[in-house]
Amino acid sequence: MTGLALSVAAPPRARNPRRARAALPWLLPPLVVLLGFFCYPLALVIRQSFVSDDGEIGFSVWSQVLSSPEFLDAAWRTVAIALGATVGCVLLGTFLALVIAFVPFPGARALSRLVDTVLAFPSFLIALAFTFLYGSAGLVGGGFLYSHWGVLLAEITFYTPFVMRPALAAFGQVSPDQLAVAASLGARPWRVLRQVVFPEALPSLASGACLTMLLAMNEFGIVLFIGAKDVITLPMLVYTKGIVTFDYPAACAIAVVNVLLSLALYGTYRWAVAKAVKGGGRAVVDAA
Repeated sequence: MTGLALSVAAPPRARNPRRARAALPWLLPPLVVLLGFFCYPLALVIRQSFVSDDGEIGFSVWSQVLSSPEFLDAAWRTVAIALGATVGCVLLGTFLALVIAFVPFPGARALSRLVDTVLAFPSFLIALAFTFLYGSAGLVGGGFLYSHWGVLLAEITFYTPFVMRPALAAFGQVSPDQLAVAASLGARPWRVLRQVVFPEALPSLASGACLTMLLAMNEFGIVLFIGAKDVITLPMLVYTKGIVTFDYPAACAIAVVNVLLSLALYGTYRWAVAKAVKGGGRAVVDAA
């Protein structure tokens, strides 16, 4: 009887209409700010993307933009650079976080603080520093800086701390007892990392990777300051259409595509993190 009673779900609490009405005034200010500063401008951009230069409303702007080789090349290059920067940041950031978290050496705390400082820098400083180092008149020289490889290297340099910081926090939450038990069972260091450390840190790594890809996909300052003429991404194409050629309908259509790509990536990020949190806590070391 006791087990039967415990298995019965408790009835949901009835909502208090008076409390809901009392909370409504507190919801209005953030709702007004959201509608006025985000939804309304976004609605204007979407509307403008369906209005041609002649004032006709239709899909002519979208058909012209989506079939343009310039747009297709920019979309492909944006995704390729964002994916490459994310992979590079995950590999480099995870390696540096592992070294700082598990390899004791003098200056580890200072290096961790330096990472926090780099997070506050604007992205164009990295591009400016790379210009002084690898530009045509820089210390090292060479023309690779003005290619997609230069943009990719600059983005990896700038966005690695965005992966490294959550990875450091996740590695710091791993219990030393788990590592000691795994080592006492004869597990090698790589096996401990694969079956104990990485499953615990997977949600943080996924979060940092998706944040990096979102930022890299919408990066504008690095590409603009490096001045790579052959590297045209979607944000650069929006700038070119809207500011240089004054083609506002095309610029709005490209901006909407960029927003949709970002939303799709954010949805993928939420799915990946939820899946990682659901299955990450059940990993154990099987040293038999």
